[in-house]
Amino acid sequence: MGGQTKTLAELGLTAAGGREVAVTGLAVDSREVKDGFLFAAMPGSRVHGAEFVQYALRMGAVAVLTDADGARIAADVIDAHDAAVIVAEAPRQALACAAALWFGTQPATMVAVTGTNGKTSVSTFTRQIWIALGLEAVNLGTTGIEGAYTAPLAHTTPEPITLHRALAACAQAGITHAAMEASSHGLDQCRLDGVHLRAAGFTNFTQDHLDYHHTFEAYFAAKAGLFDRVLPPDGTAVINMDDPKGPDMAGIAQARGQQVIRVGSQPGMDLQLQAQRFDATGQQLRFAWQGDVHLLRLPLIGGFQAENVAIAAGLVIAAGAEPEAVFRVLPQLDTVPGRMQLAATRDNGAAVFVDYAHTPDAVATAIRALRPHVMGRLVAIVGAGGDRDTAKRPLMGRAAAEHADQVIVTDDNPRSEDPATIRAALMAGVIDAGGVGFVTEVGDRAEAILRGVDALQPGDALLICGKGHETGQIVGDTTYPFNDAEQASVAVAALDGRMA
Repeated sequence: MGGQTKTLAELGLTAAGGREVAVTGLAVDSREVKDGFLFAAMPGSRVHGAEFVQYALRMGAVAVLTDADGARIAADVIDAHDAAVIVAEAPRQALACAAALWFGTQPATMVAVTGTNGKTSVSTFTRQIWIALGLEAVNLGTTGIEGAYTAPLAHTTPEPITLHRALAACAQAGITHAAMEASSHGLDQCRLDGVHLRAAGFTNFTQDHLDYHHTFEAYFAAKAGLFDRVLPPDGTAVINMDDPKGPDMAGIAQARGQQVIRVGSQPGMDLQLQAQRFDATGQQLRFAWQGDVHLLRLPLIGGFQAENVAIAAGLVIAAGAEPEAVFRVLPQLDTVPGRMQLAATRDNGAAVFVDYAHTPDAVATAIRALRPHVMGRLVAIVGAGGDRDTAKRPLMGRAAAEHADQVIVTDDNPRSEDPATIRAALMAGVIDAGGVGFVTEVGDRAEAILRGVDALQPGDALLICGKGHETGQIVGDTTYPFNDAEQASVAVAALDGRMA
């Protein structure tokens, strides 16, 4: 934060009694507070941040941003330290806007994408298109900051101080274009509210994160926040109209006055996906942009990737690029790590793919999408994370059983839960779908991958679902090194006699 100071008014904040103080920094963690900082005491699911105000003030905080409950909890300690207090009805939104004003800069052209599945692919393809057009671009999300500037991120959509620090660093490094993933958690907690968006995209809506949102209605409302709150009225919404919730999201965007680019397979779409033809390493795509027909080849596995590419193309066009220039560079797109990624190939020609599919819909979609590229059997490895939505586990098992020829149930990130209990829920879904004759339960993920690779005959394919790009497996409180693509390569090398 470089020694700068800003008044509360310069951060868009008003303290009780109209009191004005100079602030030297922002923090949401009391342990990171320094002299002159503003401490944001946010309400939490287990404890209110106001419980930590006393520590923040001892560390030198001069102002506290919180809600009415927080002001009440910390009233005595705030008075004792004579600190300024800002009581906001929506403190997370106030913090997001203050963080944007504090850091002061972000890439000039920003877009964001939300949806249950496809956010990383769409944001990455958007960045790839921009770079192919000669622009300095990045994407931010699950895989960190990637592109012309790189840095790690701990969350898909970081809290506002971290997010705006990262955006400012991108801008200072010369980045002019950035595509963000907008998670439902991040939208619900107003983390993107200080980001200046030109356009926003919607991919799809299926079951996930009900451990946090509790109902489908609340989950959808969180995602809709990208259009009814974050994207300004003069922005452009790029909507997948083939998803059942696409028309609803388009209606929300239109009600805000936003221009809508409709993407889908039905006639009348702005960007209509008309036909696909698949081969072993990619697909031919026929589409029409505002009635003009185009034909090109995408070096991407999976029919759903055409939707992701179309939404990415729509976002780039919405952000100011010439459509014809965008379409010319689409054949240059690369596979997103961990998304239908070809990880290894056996000597007999059988292929091993890795995908981040970790919801029932994503598992079904990934297996169905791989099927046209595979001449033989399709083997799927599936697991589910612990301490997360439990209702989706049998549905994931059922999805795998209904679409694969053989299923191996294994561990994902069990976290604090008993791995056997998680596997049992998946197995129940497989068996309920009639898959008792072709399912195997193998708790050790490395062994499961080895067995899956060993089962491959010429023309077969193995799809390892769940962890995608991740490089660790979380067991209890410990993260052990683990990479599905690396494990697949090791298994192939061992079984085909390539080990040194």
